[in-house]
Amino acid sequence: MPERVLFTPAALDEDWGQQILKRVQSLNLSIEELSQNRLKGLRGESERDTYNIAKRTLAVVTAPPSSFKLSPIPPSADWQFHIAEGCPAHCQYCYLAGSLSGPPVIRVFANLPQILENLANYEQQGKTTSFEVSCYTDPLGIEHLTGSLAECIRYFGTRSNAHLRWVSKFDAVDGLLDLPHNGHTRCRMSVNAAPISGKFEGGTASVVSRLNALRRLALPQERGGGGYPVGLVIAPIMPIDDWQIHYSRLFDQINETLDFDCNLTFELISHRFTPGSKEVLQTWYPQSKLEMDEAKRSVKRNKFGGTKYVYDKDTMKALRSFFESEISRRFPNAEILYWT
Repeated sequence: MPERVLFTPAALDEDWGQQILKRVQSLNLSIEELSQNRLKGLRGESERDTYNIAKRTLAVVTAPPSSFKLSPIPPSADWQFHIAEGCPAHCQYCYLAGSLSGPPVIRVFANLPQILENLANYEQQGKTTSFEVSCYTDPLGIEHLTGSLAECIRYFGTRSNAHLRWVSKFDAVDGLLDLPHNGHTRCRMSVNAAPISGKFEGGTASVVSRLNALRRLALPQERGGGGYPVGLVIAPIMPIDDWQIHYSRLFDQINETLDFDCNLTFELISHRFTPGSKEVLQTWYPQSKLEMDEAKRSVKRNKFGGTKYVYDKDTMKALRSFFESEISRRFPNAEILYWT
């Protein structure tokens, strides 16, 4: 729950913005209607103060024109689109650090119908086009405030050649179970070994709660579930002490929770960081024990000249071999979409 909710004039002019207003009013949250479409007053005396102020603020705005030009997002999906930016969680390895400019306020887009209408321009004829929704936020973590994820699922349920994908570390899935998704939405939960989740994933649902939420999403509707295709994103994978033991326990939990036939995929993502993300994370979480030692990493450069620090070749090979072997042994019908 945010401490305050800001609405820009442009957001209040949107029908969807008015629906969000009714939602937050029903929750008795502190609401401020701004006089202009710029956000102000989000900076504190230090970067840490700014982080705390921004993370407690929900701003309902309109998506800028630039957001209607979609970007590909391999290997996850063909395209990404955004219903919000900024995340309510406090993960100390946050992938958004360095990706979004300014204070990490949670911005929700009030012009959702236009955002969804634009997606048809990116559908390919004769094949299914996949869309990842809001990799710059956790759409389920703010769903009680926006209703936007459910609206996306309804929309994709009407499309014959387009599928939706979303991922979360939260567990409030009640409002998604009865939606007419027609099998066109894959719901995924991000999970990790207990020492990593417990130490680095503040403000999120427990891994057990996430897995139970995924179970409910995957169960057939006649058994009270959502009947969705589902997935697990294991990320960020880290070779901590006794990592094989801890990740084996995670697989035990998954096995026990998903103890029925379901349409299941895995995505495997090893930990990496950039010089920019490291700098931001160290201001947000100055006491963090997250390992970000460049001397222990290999350098990976992209085609635009950007630098990432990843694990060395032998470590990556050992991690990948373990995960692929465990998944093929325990979940022979599941598909591993990618390792990175």
